[in-house]
Amino acid sequence: MIEVVRPAARLYGSLSLPGDKSISHRYALLAALSEGVSELQHFASSADCHSTLGCLRDLGVRIEVEGDRVTIQGRGLRGLGPPGKMLDAGNSGTTMRLLSGILAGHAFESSVTGDESLRRRPMGRILEPLKLMGARVECGDRELPPLKIQGGRLTGIRYRLPVASAQVKSCVLLAGMYADRPTAVLETVPTRDHTEIALEHFGASLRHEAGWIEVEPEPRLEGRRLEIPGDLSSAAFFLVAAALTPDSDVLLKDVGLNRRRRELLDYLQRAGMAVSVENECERFGEARGNVRIQWRPAFLAGALPPIRGNLVAALIDEIPVLSVLGSQVTGGLEVSEARELRFKESDRLSALARNLRAMGAEVEEMPDGLRIRGGQRLRGADIDTRGDHRIAMAFAVAGLVAHGETRIHAAECAGVSFPGFFDALRRLTRD
Repeated sequence: MIEVVRPAARLYGSLSLPGDKSISHRYALLAALSEGVSELQHFASSADCHSTLGCLRDLGVRIEVEGDRVTIQGRGLRGLGPPGKMLDAGNSGTTMRLLSGILAGHAFESSVTGDESLRRRPMGRILEPLKLMGARVECGDRELPPLKIQGGRLTGIRYRLPVASAQVKSCVLLAGMYADRPTAVLETVPTRDHTEIALEHFGASLRHEAGWIEVEPEPRLEGRRLEIPGDLSSAAFFLVAAALTPDSDVLLKDVGLNRRRRELLDYLQRAGMAVSVENECERFGEARGNVRIQWRPAFLAGALPPIRGNLVAALIDEIPVLSVLGSQVTGGLEVSEARELRFKESDRLSALARNLRAMGAEVEEMPDGLRIRGGQRLRGADIDTRGDHRIAMAFAVAGLVAHGETRIHAAECAGVSFPGFFDALRRLTRD
């Protein structure tokens, strides 16, 4: 499917975003391992999160979906059943990595695969700790999916993360619930802590000390009624779009503001963007609030702070749309120490460089990042999304400020995280 994006004069209005993907995955997995029924309101509509639900159904979990409300009948910590077929994680690396930690603790054999894109994403980072815990895990050449897991009793470990990764951390902590003693993970660079928050809300016991996160084995998890906030990573596209379009004023309602993810807002405020938070509160351990973005011409005359070091982990999902923004602010943007972007749904560094150049921008692609010259006038172009949802949405934003039409190829991939994204963008756009 091709979506055509034309220049916009202004973005105006309010918008409710889909439920947070990261939280939805984790709530669904823990609800399935709980005693009793869980009701999850505002569950993410993304294809990724529904891949998690599909895998859980194949493991014997009863799930009902009505609109954005998901009801899950928990089967207890060790209650998942052997799947009758290979589990399909679709495009979702989160599903594959987190579910593998849980399957490692179940005394049956299972296999997990995904779509063509996911089968190109190495899984070695979870294989190492799971094998240290005693799980028998096999995969294809170059540590690629599908994964074959023979689960059973695990041994607790103390594991230092070699790279900053919330998914690897979560895999180990979830596997730790099935170990013979406490399991701990050391983060030298803090990553999003949705897993830790969710574990504690469902009844697990965690300890935090000097960067170590330790989970006690054999928790009794209990079903919960929880409401999921809007997805901050999805908000990023509208923040950038409004910041680039004259006289824009957009309100994004009930957005998740987790302390480990709101670095996006802090980063944009440091750069001079007119973004603010209204009515902030906390529910179920997760901060949330309304986010307002207004066009400020002085912002475009500045530069974006370089993204490197700890910022890469904090902004990993937002770098595609921030790269578009970097091409428009006078001082441009430099991204480094971000080689992880080559192993996402696509090689995002390559995809960003190629598509920005197609729109007339000057970009230097480095092994671990990009140098993007600022203050450039973009022109409409045909965008090769490579089936990557964040590339599709980032270049839809670019199309709003480009001269002429921008054609987003394979635009349906946006549904991986944000079904209805293009309709939402059109609702806010004023010609």
